[in-house]
Amino acid sequence: MSSDAILNELLELSHELGIEDRHLVILGEGNLSADNGDGTFWVKASGSNMATITSEGFSRVRFEVVMDIVDMEDPSEEQIASGLKESLVDANMKQPSIETFLHAICLQDTDAKFIAHTHPTSVLSILCSTAGAEPFLQHIFPEPIPICGIAPAVVPYVDPGFALAKAVRNSLEVHQGKYGATPKTMLMVNHGLVALGSSAQEALNISLIADKWARILLGTKSYGGPNYLSGEQVERFAVRLDEKLRQEQL
Repeated sequence: MSSDAILNELLELSHELGIEDRHLVILGEGNLSADNGDGTFWVKASGSNMATITSEGFSRVRFEVVMDIVDMEDPSEEQIASGLKESLVDANMKQPSIETFLHAICLQDTDAKFIAHTHPTSVLSILCSTAGAEPFLQHIFPEPIPICGIAPAVVPYVDPGFALAKAVRNSLEVHQGKYGATPKTMLMVNHGLVALGSSAQEALNISLIADKWARILLGTKSYGGPNYLSGEQVERFAVRLDEKLRQEQL
């Protein structure tokens, strides 16, 4: 796929996630990225609105430069700012989001190609509660299992930016060590949702099903709380051939 085609898919994904009635993001919230396949990636520039963003709202940056900063122990704000500027393929592009480090790690350390970070009202209603991510650590209905994965990666609250990227890397390592695979869903406590998709469509699917999952969890509170599936039921559903086929078609 050409660089222009990847950027166009990223634009379409942004506009879908930015639809106001979905309550996934408002104003300048959220950020997206996509692996360009040539040592660079596209990432949303700071301050752009996902619903109305144009191609000028994305910046193309070099993995190597960004990851060199990630590997530093404790870079200064000046080093981070100058590094982000240096990472740009075209110096005339806008300043990339401070979450560029998070996106670089998600694209480099997993098999995902499109990353969508949103702040869904439904998901945050739970992540900002005293329960945190705990309600999402078991499944209550089958649909999220093939779409969102058998379990989400969980990141405790950390200030956005460089520190958050380090916490994300740690959470990915823990998840991959436990399950032997890349997570499809990442939950950042008191912050938001990250969808890790092999395509733009998969990133959208994950985001929408995670929103539905959260709304159903919230709804169960009116009737005594969630009735979780057993571990055996979840594992059986995760390997069903008909669900694998449906997932591929989606």
